[in-house]
Amino acid sequence: MPAAQLRPGRHIEVLVEDRSGGQIVSGLLQPALARRQAGWTYSIRRHRGVGHLPKDWQARPGKLAAGLLQLLPAELKAYRRDLDHSDLALVLVVLDADNHDSQELFNTLKTLNRVVAPELPLVIGIAVEELEAWLLADRRALLEAYPDIDTTILDQYEQDSVCGTWEVLARAILGSRAEQLIKLGYPAVGQQKSEWAARIAPALDPQRVKSPSFRRFYQYLTSCLDQIEAAGNEAEDS
Repeated sequence: MPAAQLRPGRHIEVLVEDRSGGQIVSGLLQPALARRQAGWTYSIRRHRGVGHLPKDWQARPGKLAAGLLQLLPAELKAYRRDLDHSDLALVLVVLDADNHDSQELFNTLKTLNRVVAPELPLVIGIAVEELEAWLLADRRALLEAYPDIDTTILDQYEQDSVCGTWEVLARAILGSRAEQLIKLGYPAVGQQKSEWAARIAPALDPQRVKSPSFRRFYQYLTSCLDQIEAAGNEAEDS
């Protein structure tokens, strides 16, 4: 994060796709921030799915736009306008890669940041393939939330593989009942994902989560927080 972007505030805005995404990120952020001496706060902003980036990044979103990517250009511009009038220090955008190339998606979002809100400090987290991969990456949290979870299925899962990640978690937790849920689709799937996240996320420890996509996100986030805190300490001493 360039030094010119450092902010003196201690508040983080977190943009996620949906309720379960917010629960997962919150479960990871709470212990991460609790380990720090600075008094950090954060807010989770949920959306109705991910959607697609608009072709015109400068245009106002349509009345029916509700997805994370649909609204992201406008939201980043709004945060940029508030930078000098709030305690905002950092914006996090966390989403699923789904079928996209995660590096290509990351590069596109970094370009968006430079074009519409270059002054805004932004950290991007992209889960490969879905955020449930980050849940699957903490075996202790899974067992704490679901002591009877099928560990054979967990052992067969290759971390951060594109394999139908939420379905792996469903089969590990629900057993044979998972196939009925898979057939039902949304909104039943979304409700079930939220229930899993609500039980597993409070037990997550970012130090244990072994997902490569999470580790990249977490290392960059930690680096940014370190820089912000150091800049704040220098300002207080001057």
